[in-house]
Amino acid sequence: MRQTVPHFAKPAAGSWTQQYPELGTGPVDYTDSIDPAYYEAEREAIFKRTWLNVGRVEQVPKTGSYITKELPVAGTSLIIVRGKDKRVRAFHNICRHRGNKLVWNDYPAEEVKGTCRQFTCKYHAWRYDLEGDLTFIQQEEEFFDVDKADYGLKAVRCEIWEGFIFVNLDADAEPLTHYLGDMAKGLEGYPFHEMTEVYTYKAEIGSNWKLFIDAFAEFYHAPVLHQKQAVKDEADKLIGYGFEALHYELHTPHSMISSWGGMAPPKDPGMVKPIERVLRSGLFGPWDRPEIEGLDPLPPGINPSRHRSWGTDSFEFFPNFTLLFWAPGWYLTYHYWPTAVDRHIFEANLYFVPPKNTRERLAQELAAVTFKEYGLQDANTLEATQTMLASRVVSHFPLNDQEILLRHLHKTVADRIEEHANATAR
Repeated sequence: MRQTVPHFAKPAAGSWTQQYPELGTGPVDYTDSIDPAYYEAEREAIFKRTWLNVGRVEQVPKTGSYITKELPVAGTSLIIVRGKDKRVRAFHNICRHRGNKLVWNDYPAEEVKGTCRQFTCKYHAWRYDLEGDLTFIQQEEEFFDVDKADYGLKAVRCEIWEGFIFVNLDADAEPLTHYLGDMAKGLEGYPFHEMTEVYTYKAEIGSNWKLFIDAFAEFYHAPVLHQKQAVKDEADKLIGYGFEALHYELHTPHSMISSWGGMAPPKDPGMVKPIERVLRSGLFGPWDRPEIEGLDPLPPGINPSRHRSWGTDSFEFFPNFTLLFWAPGWYLTYHYWPTAVDRHIFEANLYFVPPKNTRERLAQELAAVTFKEYGLQDANTLEATQTMLASRVVSHFPLNDQEILLRHLHKTVADRIEEHANATAR
């Protein structure tokens, strides 16, 4: 059941975590990140029954445009295609004749994209139209009372929110907008459709999927792990002062964190590196805010504390989709796709308004490569963490007030598994 919690302003003396008493404040059990049986329960209770973002509408821009999405965590592969009626649909990527994977190129496990008029199986040339209907059977007269209407592609629930394509393998799942709830509603109207210049990173990470979400869902680590992202004087100040974000919210099963930083250009030229001054860009993106509708004013869900020093918001849509907005006028997404209890595929996409000249293009490229270094620093700790968690020497770990989203994620996963177990036991 979704729980929507109203916005809170942190009191002068108090904590964010204690405003959500259902979370508790004790140490959190991280056995959930190393137990193979628990991972199998996550697959069944969460990834096979929850709305999953698999891309954006710009990836299937016209009739016949398609992409495939590999979902090993759910044991399937999907085709996402735009039909003749302009509607975006999703299908299991399987031929109805003998079960061959229908759409793939040289390597069956690799995702592909393209444009076509129909899908033709490589094995026996059965053909399907863009709406998933079986249209041709090779040597149809050899079969016994086969009605093509009975053998179309297996459809998957597919709905769109603000240009983001979501699928759900559970045919009885609640509508997407109900699932995303009030947190998503507060983001509607942001100019996602204007930001079509995309930089993509993808890597296999040797850790449980939840550990990387943990790494991005708090800024407590920033002054230590990312010291070299700032000039030395500023890095030393951050180490001395520490870091705390501006605002936290839970909209179970989703959550968000809002932080200062990212204002540009900095008032003090000494705060940035020479290449950043030349290209007017850096970790927080290009300094020059694009002139497009939807950024001024921002939708009400962004910078909910309305802090004048706001720089970035990170929205965690359960289970594995992060949507992160930056004050200078761009956004990025993270996805964490489990492949085993101790491995997952991490995907990052950076979205900008298309550049109008060479300097703008270089500014975006600088932001993209700077982000890559930043992301590598976060990922660098994960395999070491996974290894030591697997030792089981310690299983319960204390989390501070800034790590409220971590506490919430692990509880939400546990709650979903328990709910599913109870439902199937009836």
